[in-house]
Amino acid sequence: MALYYLGIDTGATKSEAVIAGSQGRILGYGRSGPGNWETVGWEGTHAVLQTIIDEALQSAGIKIADITASGLGLAGYDWPEDREPHMALLRDIGLQEPVTLVNDAVLGLIAGAPAGWGVVISAGTSCNCYGRDAQGNYGRMTGSSYFAEYAGAGELVHRALQAVSRAWSLRGSRTQLSEIFVAAAGASDVDDLLAGLMRGRYQVHAGHAALVFETAAAGDAVAREAVDWAGRQLGDLGLGVIRQLGLAGQDFDVVLSGSFYRGSPLLESTIQEVITAEAPGARIKRLTVPPVTGGVLLAMEADGLDSAPLQALLHRSSAEMTGA
Repeated sequence: MALYYLGIDTGATKSEAVIAGSQGRILGYGRSGPGNWETVGWEGTHAVLQTIIDEALQSAGIKIADITASGLGLAGYDWPEDREPHMALLRDIGLQEPVTLVNDAVLGLIAGAPAGWGVVISAGTSCNCYGRDAQGNYGRMTGSSYFAEYAGAGELVHRALQAVSRAWSLRGSRTQLSEIFVAAAGASDVDDLLAGLMRGRYQVHAGHAALVFETAAAGDAVAREAVDWAGRQLGDLGLGVIRQLGLAGQDFDVVLSGSFYRGSPLLESTIQEVITAEAPGARIKRLTVPPVTGGVLLAMEADGLDSAPLQALLHRSSAEMTGA
């Protein structure tokens, strides 16, 4: 009997599903928009899951009853209370056990660490951090900047604007970021920028993190400090998970997953400095394969299949299918 493994990755901007056979080749693919229930609601999440599963099944030429096991990385899947509502959606769609549900950040770890365990520090618009030890125990953050967990693009922009305000009020050093953000917002000067931000006339967003990276690369000390701060905050998240799992004395991978890391090499070097000071055996590496393959690997794990010999083909064929 043929075996089929479903992997799903829902995120803040896009959601993907892939179906792989037992030999590691991707057979089906589906893609849709954001799937985080906290932003699109339960009906929106249901619609996205239905769409990407149906598309993947259709392209693989199979039915949902043919799925052997599934692994899902879900944005907004943060607490034990989130399992049953998600399972109710999946049962309504027709997906049967075994089903493994994890936060979407975990997929980067499973996909990026050949051993299947270690730590992942995910950073895009915001950030998150998870870890898994060799025995399958998990460590984690809350995933919320409300609890001082930084930093992604949104937090870096906020930090940069704080630096602009500090320079304006003479509490901090002058920085080219002031002129950069005045121009980006379309303000007339820094007074107008700050007043307009407070009163909603002007808006800045996570996409403006690129301006901070560019200003740092051009030699602005304040912008560089902001990027260094982001790297140290991300490294701190990793250390928290390392301590939770007792990994400091072991050799393991720390996977950096997400678009934020494309902004500056300083992020990776700073994270390495922070983490290896306490965990010298940590290997810092960028995720270079589609995270959704982590869902397939979780599905294979749930079915008792040794996926190690399949990973190279799985990652390659997934990249070809998804265009990653």
